[in-house]
Amino acid sequence: MYPMLMLLVLAALLGASQGRTDCYGSVSRIVTPGASCKTAAPEGLSYCGVKASEKIAERDLGAMNRYKTLIKKVGEKLCIEPAVIAGIISRESHAGKILKNGWGDNGNGFGLMQVDKNSHRPVGQWNSEAHLMQGTNILISMIRAMQRRFPRWTKDQKLKGGISAYNAGAGNVRTYDKMDIGTTHNDYSNDVVARAKYYKRHGY
Repeated sequence: MYPMLMLLVLAALLGASQGRTDCYGSVSRIVTPGASCKTAAPEGLSYCGVKASEKIAERDLGAMNRYKTLIKKVGEKLCIEPAVIAGIISRESHAGKILKNGWGDNGNGFGLMQVDKNSHRPVGQWNSEAHLMQGTNILISMIRAMQRRFPRWTKDQKLKGGISAYNAGAGNVRTYDKMDIGTTHNDYSNDVVARAKYYKRHGY
């Protein structure tokens, strides 16, 4: 009797967690100013902010959609919003458009999520599930670092901090309002969150 009851409870718990992507907060609730002018200008844009982030994300949408099924699969496996993964992929590699044989950043960054070969041993093909799992697990490790360092932050604040740390390391995040100072163009999480919101509206 009891073993069967345990199995039923376990099955219910597993069923409840399958397909979840909200374990680490949601970009929908994060307020962001979007891309800085330093990020927008190289893209040929005369404006900055959320509008710029959305325009860049829009330009990457066609290439991103090739990986949509894979991104959603990884998001569900790791219980994190697929839109966040897509936002990072757009920022890091324009959905692979700027990579050469899967490499970017002068040969230091690997794959869609630009895993730094100096800090990690890249796994899988540059556009594979294995690569997306590795990149997303690195992101999650940064979110967990925020959970330890800033226990009073909300889940959404920790998510944003983890996104910032994905670029510049957990030690770079000192305060919520200034977490992007020290990231590339001082806008990494603000830009990624704005792009992620765009991708969420487009089915990610």
